[in-house]
Amino acid sequence: MQQRIIATERVHGDRRDWINLRAMLPYLWEFRGRAAIALGCLVLARVANVGVPVVLKGIVDAFSGTRGEALILPFSLLLAYGALKLGSSLFNELRDVVFARVRYRAMRRLSTRVLEHLHALSLRYHLERRTGAVSRDLERGTRSVSTIINYMVFSVLPVLVEFALVAAILFGRYDPVFAFVTFGTVAVYVAFTFAITEWRMDYRHDMNRLDSSANGQAVDSLINYETVKYFGNERLEIDRYDATLATWEEMAVKSQSSMSLLNFGQGAIIALGVTALMVFAARGVVAGTMTVGDLVLVNGLLLQLFIPLGFLGIVYRQIKYALADMDLVFKLLERKPEIADRPSARPLAPGAGGIRFERVDFHYQPERPILSDLDFSIEPGQTLAVVGHSGAGKSTLARLLFRFYDVTGGRILIDGQDLRDLTQDSVRAAIGIVPQDTVLFNESIYYNLLYGRPTATRAEVERAAEMAHIRTFVEGLPDGWDTRVGERGLKLSGGEKQRVAIARAILKHPRILVFDEATSSLDSHTEQAIQQTLSEVAEHHTTLVIAHRLSTVVDAHHILVMEQGRIREQGTHRELLAAGGHYAAMWELQQREGAGAAPGRESLT
Repeated sequence: MQQRIIATERVHGDRRDWINLRAMLPYLWEFRGRAAIALGCLVLARVANVGVPVVLKGIVDAFSGTRGEALILPFSLLLAYGALKLGSSLFNELRDVVFARVRYRAMRRLSTRVLEHLHALSLRYHLERRTGAVSRDLERGTRSVSTIINYMVFSVLPVLVEFALVAAILFGRYDPVFAFVTFGTVAVYVAFTFAITEWRMDYRHDMNRLDSSANGQAVDSLINYETVKYFGNERLEIDRYDATLATWEEMAVKSQSSMSLLNFGQGAIIALGVTALMVFAARGVVAGTMTVGDLVLVNGLLLQLFIPLGFLGIVYRQIKYALADMDLVFKLLERKPEIADRPSARPLAPGAGGIRFERVDFHYQPERPILSDLDFSIEPGQTLAVVGHSGAGKSTLARLLFRFYDVTGGRILIDGQDLRDLTQDSVRAAIGIVPQDTVLFNESIYYNLLYGRPTATRAEVERAAEMAHIRTFVEGLPDGWDTRVGERGLKLSGGEKQRVAIARAILKHPRILVFDEATSSLDSHTEQAIQQTLSEVAEHHTTLVIAHRLSTVVDAHHILVMEQGRIREQGTHRELLAAGGHYAAMWELQQREGAGAAPGRESLT
């Protein structure tokens, strides 16, 4: 039973290899002319290479004749010998030069397509993935394209061409036994190589899996450096990493040991084949049916054939390894985005930015509903706040509005247009967000600001920074706008990062703004300053404010109180306090705890 499963997996793996090879062809088609020229150079190089021992036979036979012949014929043959050697080298280098563009363009195209596809995949995929493992898989996968092209064009095809030329010479000029021994040796060699290599591939697959896992663990521990330090778990992270590498080490040792067995078997097959051919050739010379030049020619042809054939075993292994690596990439490319534009999707039509959640249901898993029968509207130019305890489903509203997920019931409308009927790009272009955790690129402040609208002018960037009250801070830095913010913006304080996020949102010129817990991680003083900026930015925009601190939403036109994915209460700040319900209890608790209520705010009640 186990053998049947292994055989099935092997057949499936072979089928995947052919599928992946076919999938690679479009990346080569762009430079098919160059590829054809490179193949022509390859054939000429092989012809010159095989011609060398043929000319050498003539030289040897000439020296075996009369002295006069030895003085005349070898001279022209020696020139031909040198020309063929030079021609072989020249055409090989021309092949490399001509094919370089094909090879590296294919790598570039595949790398770009993979990154584009990753951006097209849903948020669910990116929440579940491990950055380090994906990074390592992609690195190996895109590199495997270059490996396969390199070996196929520079190793496999040359051997096949040379094999055909040698076969023609042996069949045309010598006893068929030479060809039969040669082809028999090659057949045994190839069969042995394929069988052992297939057996060894399990070790390679395990090595890849463990390598990606170890890399993912290492990257995770470095990304969470501060958390590791907070809990003093450096040894725990190192032990996890080392345990994975220990298993990888075992697989690597087995892989190397089996490769030594393969190499020895290949060497033994070649040695037996060459010995048998030389015995037949020597007997032919003794019997007078072959000249010494024939002996030299057969020996030269065999050396030229079996030496690259010896490397062909390594090439086959590397191609199999590269196909295993490539499979990771093409399987990723086969993964369908969870959220995709409909064929009839149209851009979001211009409008004032009114939003309508119409009896919306949503769940990540069917057994765990997140939103249930959610029904509310945000009028154009007004601000709606959503409050509630953690886990109430508040932040899910922003994800649905950006269409990172599709609703499982009901619909979401912008200016009367169902999001599912619109292109994702046009929907997201109409929405600006200031998130709770502002993550910045490890680039300059100017780059991170410009990210809101890459086509903006410098004057527009500076104006947005001024509106976000960060321009003075930036211009006071030693490097000014060119100051690098560090990994994920760690060189900036929380308030500074939030102002950068606000400036980016301003620069985007959206019709809708979303503030998702935009001040929850700030101290009270910074929160008040940021809140004032947010209020200024929200004017004349349709705004959705998701908040935990009630002091940040008292000026909203309408407030929803959510609990377990449902709207429990709604109204203005004054109305909700007067109702004395859940919102009023939350307000009283936060006021008592000093959770962020600004001085004098209570008088607004």
